[in-house]
Order: sequence, then structure tokens, then C-alpha cells
Amino acid sequence: MTQAVQLKPEVPLLSINNIEVVYDDVIQVLRGVSIDVPRGEIVTLLGPNGAGKSTTLKAISGLLKTENGEVSRGDIHFMGERIDVKNAEDVVRSGLFQVMEGRRIVEDMSVIENLKLGAYTRNDGQVNQDIEMVFNYFPRLKERIGLAGYLSGGEQQMLAIGRALMARPKMICLDEPSMGLSPLLVKEVFGIIEKINREQGITMLLVEQNANYALKAANYGYIMESGKIVLDGSKEMLLNNEDVKEFYLGGGNEKRKSFKNLKSYKRRKRWL
Repeated sequence: MTQAVQLKPEVPLLSINNIEVVYDDVIQVLRGVSIDVPRGEIVTLLGPNGAGKSTTLKAISGLLKTENGEVSRGDIHFMGERIDVKNAEDVVRSGLFQVMEGRRIVEDMSVIENLKLGAYTRNDGQVNQDIEMVFNYFPRLKERIGLAGYLSGGEQQMLAIGRALMARPKMICLDEPSMGLSPLLVKEVFGIIEKINREQGITMLLVEQNANYALKAANYGYIMESGKIVLDGSKEMLLNNEDVKEFYLGGGNEKRKSFKNLKSYKRRKRWL
């Protein structure tokens, strides 16, 4: 009788294990956060303002030190290597790039110069070829190759994502890519994010206020409140969850007309 071979579960590309983050040695923002991001998938992190979403991305990309923050407990592994002890440049070199909230493009440099900034860790001689690849995803940028400061908000977001692609990352963390964009541009940007994931195989961790678009693009989602993960599941499970509908998707149980009664809830009660 042949014995069935048991396959080992695939190790996530990114694994955040029970991390706590403290600012100025006293202000605790994250309280035991654990998140797994499988290779090749889009995972979204949802939650209200101040929940700790952006802090989570900064912990991943090595940017906490710029704000006097640190991972005081737990660890973060990317491609099997611990990265919470690395600086931001080494994290980029390991294959993980963050598109920060507010785009952070260099306004007095041209579109081409901004794109080349994304490739500063490379020396493979294929930068110009990759600029053309970025223009294939964002043809509007090819028409506006002057100073980046003259681009519209949507075009600046496209440039920020294009700059991330120039690093040839294995994974991109996106912080609020729809912020300040018109509904039409939000739809366009999310369409391109899904296309990049599908065609380039780049893994994505997406922090986003627009939960409808984020969940539709993602394979899996986490909901964060007050520095903790309170719910996680597949996109189908979250899209059909009544509490998620009510608090994040603008739907759900029509009988509940007010949030006043929630003041007496323990923080996690409604997610149990």
C-alpha cells in the first residue's frame, strides 16, 4: 500500500509575526499584528483612520526609524529572511518596494528622472527598457514627460506606481493609492494594479480606504482596529460579512440606523 505524500504548505512571501510597534519608546501603536501575504497574490489591509495600517507598512519597509519608531516585539520575514532589522535601502534591495501615501514624487524632476530613481539599486543596463514597460502600463505618462510637479493627482499616482516597478520588486506595498482621485481614476488605477499583478506576478499588500475596490481586487483581506487584526478572510467571505458591509462597504443590516449602541461593545465583540 502506497503512503500518501503530504505536501508542505507554501511559505508566505511576507510573514508578519505578532509584531508590536512603539513610537518614542512609550506610544504603542501595533499590538500583536500577524499577517501573511502569499506569493503572487493581492492582500488588502482595511480599517479606520488611526488603526495602524500605515504603521504596519512602515514596519515592513524599514521606515519606522525616520519617525522614532521601532518594532519592539515580534518579527517580519520576507522571502524567508528577517527584514525588520534592516534599513529601508536594504529592504528595497531585497525586492520589496513601498508606494507611500501622498505619492512622494520629486516634483522638480522630470517623469523620466523620477522613474530612474526607482531603479537606483539596479545596475543591469535594462533601465530604459523598463521605462518603456512602465509607459505601456501608463501611456499617459509618456505624453507628459516634463516636470512631475505639473502632473495631475492621478498621473502622480501612476508615476509613483511606475517608479516602484522600476525597482523590479517581488512585492509592492501600496498605501492609499486612491486618495484624492476621482471615481473614474480610482477605477483606472485599480485596473492597472490588477493587471500588473496578473502580468508581472508581483505580490501586493494594499492599504486602502476604498474597501469596495480593495476587496474586489484582493484575494484575501485583513481588518485592523486599534492596532490589532480583528477579522480576516477571503475576499468572498469579507464581501458577504454583514459587519464588513455595514462598517466598510456602506451596506449591511438596514435595521441598524445608528452606531450609538456600539459604544458599549467591547472592541472585538462585533467581529466574533
